[in-house]
Amino acid sequence: MRILGIDPGLRTTGFGVVDVAGSELRYVASGTVSTLHIAKAGLPARLKLLFDGLTEVVQRYAPDCAAVEIVFVNVNPQSTLLLGQARGACITALVSANLPVAEYTALQMKQAVAGHGKAQKSAVQEMVRRLLRLPGLPGPDAADALGLAITHGHSGRSQQLRESALQAELLRVSAGIGRRR
Repeated sequence: MRILGIDPGLRTTGFGVVDVAGSELRYVASGTVSTLHIAKAGLPARLKLLFDGLTEVVQRYAPDCAAVEIVFVNVNPQSTLLLGQARGACITALVSANLPVAEYTALQMKQAVAGHGKAQKSAVQEMVRRLLRLPGLPGPDAADALGLAITHGHSGRSQQLRESALQAELLRVSAGIGRRR
């Protein structure tokens, strides 16, 4: 399964693509979509650039699904609103490509990747480097995006195991019911 992780931001949105086969992780690509060259007053242009940039990433790497970070509520409501709009542009690009989208908090991603939810960005970068056997540290936005893809890969595997166990239990119960008659 190929997973696209997205760390949304109005100025810089990170993306990371990981292939997951069982418990094996394989790095495919990562990077950022930057809107820093567009004036702050150009919000519609920035949102369009995020949408177009992620549409291009989806076309280039053909992921099976996506994982996006859930926005945290900031002290500054205006910043939270702007981040929410950037996140909306990102999710719209993903669902426009018919990708299923999972959502994780930063705490969930840090817990899955670094082992504790209060991990520093540098710890996430280092663990992503180790888990994907990268030659160097990815940038912080790309590392968070790769971390989200890894989190979804682990979560997807756990979900598959739960579903398999449930199916086995249902078969066992239905077989037992069939014998009683």
